[in-house]
Amino acid sequence: MTRTTQWEVVIGLETHAQLQTKSKIFSGSSIAFGAEPNVQANAVDIALPGVLPVLNREAVVCAIKFGLAVGATIAPRSVFARKNYFYPDLPKGYQISQFEIPVVLGGGLHIRVGEAEKFVHLTRAHLEEDAGKSLHEDFHGRTGIDLNRAGTPLLEIVTEPEMRSSAEAVAYAKALHALVQWIGICDGNMQEGSFRCDANVSVRPMGQKEFGTRREIKNLNSFRFMQQAIDFEVQWQINEIEEGRSIQQATVLFDPDTGETRSMRSKEDAHDYRYFPDPDLLPLEITPGWIDEVKSGLPELPQAMKQRFETDYGLSSYDAATLTASREMAAYFEVVLALAGRENAKPAANWVMGDLAARLNKDGLEIAAAPLSAQQLAGIICRIADNTISNKIARDVFEALWTGDGKDADAVIEAKGWKQITDTGAIEALVDEVLAANQKSVEEYRAGKEKAFNALVGQAMKATRGKANPQQVTDLLKKKLGA
Repeated sequence: MTRTTQWEVVIGLETHAQLQTKSKIFSGSSIAFGAEPNVQANAVDIALPGVLPVLNREAVVCAIKFGLAVGATIAPRSVFARKNYFYPDLPKGYQISQFEIPVVLGGGLHIRVGEAEKFVHLTRAHLEEDAGKSLHEDFHGRTGIDLNRAGTPLLEIVTEPEMRSSAEAVAYAKALHALVQWIGICDGNMQEGSFRCDANVSVRPMGQKEFGTRREIKNLNSFRFMQQAIDFEVQWQINEIEEGRSIQQATVLFDPDTGETRSMRSKEDAHDYRYFPDPDLLPLEITPGWIDEVKSGLPELPQAMKQRFETDYGLSSYDAATLTASREMAAYFEVVLALAGRENAKPAANWVMGDLAARLNKDGLEIAAAPLSAQQLAGIICRIADNTISNKIARDVFEALWTGDGKDADAVIEAKGWKQITDTGAIEALVDEVLAANQKSVEEYRAGKEKAFNALVGQAMKATRGKANPQQVTDLLKKKLGA
């Protein structure tokens, strides 16, 4: 039997989003990235005797924003707990986290894989502090400890085990990555560790209700690595089972150089951490008034904007989802549409998702850094709409503006002499010349060869250097050929 009919993949993701506060979750130390080791670690962070944690209010605001954005329940009362484990980069010997009563419960995210849409349910999201960092380079067999990161505020976001492929896991991770940036709670910088994902992966025979034994792939810091790691892990687990071996619960790491996962340690369960309520921190109480205050400051959310794009602009679900994949792209599109007019919603969407996205990808740029402004793109679309230029010439105008060769579409069209020829008499004269010079193509078309007609259109457009209105050329040729 093939794998697709025999095995079902089960994936759940745990994501650590570093919150965009100015200071740590329980101390006043800075969380700015890139400082010299241990210069941003105060007495609380290094766990000197007698120090007490004080909760950062802004970290709680970030958690409330997230809960509202995913349609979750914001707990009116939540509790911080001590998660006990012993690593050199955890000076207290425990991490302050939340266990039995987290700040956010439930909710979920809409994702899209190809044409298919899916809703991924969240189990919870809880506040916690990050640990420090062990440094192994340049210490000649020793390990250095940098506690700058100790106490950095995190929101750990946990899904239900509902994803059934690496493609779904990546789609969810991308949607979450976009959302936390959209609502301004995380900068999403995966290279700096601001957004890190752990994937819990297991397989089970198709149709079986019980879950298989899971293995957790830790610290996936790129979407490409996530897909590679999950695909390898899935195939490895299937091979192990088919060869008669059982899967042992474990924490594994992904090696990008080999494309393989390798076991790091046996996987802990919750009871191994000996959670208990932190006696130094009072329960966190969030009032309805506080939630309303935070809600009033939220921007329009991606799902609401997607529905508005469909309803107000007549866009397809796919187009609306693509345009709202990031807040920056959605804002760019809305500026284009405000200037080009709602009647040009579909052409505007095509340009943003097509030529613009392709060129950004080619040049390795984010849309915020695009050399072509939304105002300039709107100018191109307007000139296509009023037949000043053809779509073909529009791409030349796009290129000129992208490379800085002109202020706006009108200036480029004027300077390059690219205005479309729409005078029927002038076009008709050119068509007559083309027909007279291409009798063979005329005869082939009249003999039933459709390609010959396209050749004649091409010759006519060539004769006008692409400046003739293509529809007028087509109509005149059909009229003269009796089509």
